[in-house]
Amino acid sequence: MQVSPVSEYVGAVVSDLDITNLSGSDVAALDQAWATHGVLFFREQTLSEDEHIAFAERFSTIDVNKFFTPVPSHPKIAQVLKEADQDVNVGGGWHTDHSYDQIPARGSILVARDLPTSGGETRFLSVGAAYDSLSDGLKATLEGLQAHHTNEHVFGKTSGYAADDDRFHNPEATDGAVHPVVARHPMTGRKLLYVNAAFTTHFVGWTPEESQPLLNFLYQHVAEGPFSYEFEWEPGSIAMWDNRSTWHWALNNYAGQRRLMHRITLAGDKLSGVDAVEAP
Repeated sequence: MQVSPVSEYVGAVVSDLDITNLSGSDVAALDQAWATHGVLFFREQTLSEDEHIAFAERFSTIDVNKFFTPVPSHPKIAQVLKEADQDVNVGGGWHTDHSYDQIPARGSILVARDLPTSGGETRFLSVGAAYDSLSDGLKATLEGLQAHHTNEHVFGKTSGYAADDDRFHNPEATDGAVHPVVARHPMTGRKLLYVNAAFTTHFVGWTPEESQPLLNFLYQHVAEGPFSYEFEWEPGSIAMWDNRSTWHWALNNYAGQRRLMHRITLAGDKLSGVDAVEAP
């Protein structure tokens, strides 16, 4: 197995490995690489739906997303689909999945099934690197804060997504959670800036109006910094990303073409703030 970083801050390509035939030591090495690099990319892999599930379950239990239409006969796999006649794609902006859950998802494993002839790339970035680059004064302020996350404005009855029955299995949304703004990665202990424009609404104890200027500054700082990498999909491509330590963005640059991906989301651990004991 070879693990080759693709950028200074986030991502690595894993090669010389058949992920349908993993030893225990292979899984342990992938687990560590995943935590270290935030997202792992694989090329030229051929996975059936059952093999996709088996690979995912080597790392954690599967967290079934209730908002996406499942793959027929495989309810643990969600379809991330944009048809050729649809204008809006899924995930078309910087975000992290499931931050609205009380225990956020560990990550997701996305398999390319039907790709456009061009476009449809996915960008990833490191929120650990983004946090590291902040001033000491702002770090100290953020480390004392918690933020509220919800999905109601994204997946609820009045959202734009809710009307698209082809892509969303259940448009009901009432979830909400509070997480530390600066969280420690459960495996590495690294400090992470855990807010995102899709699901974070305000700081606890602050009004949304008071929160928005600082949140907007953080979103701009993360998005415009040098912390990202753009992955170009090919047939046989797979990406597995850590939802705690990365943001991602599915580019909507393939008008008039179909794009179908199969996604499995994995259960994670409750997030701890900076007062938690650092990982060894």
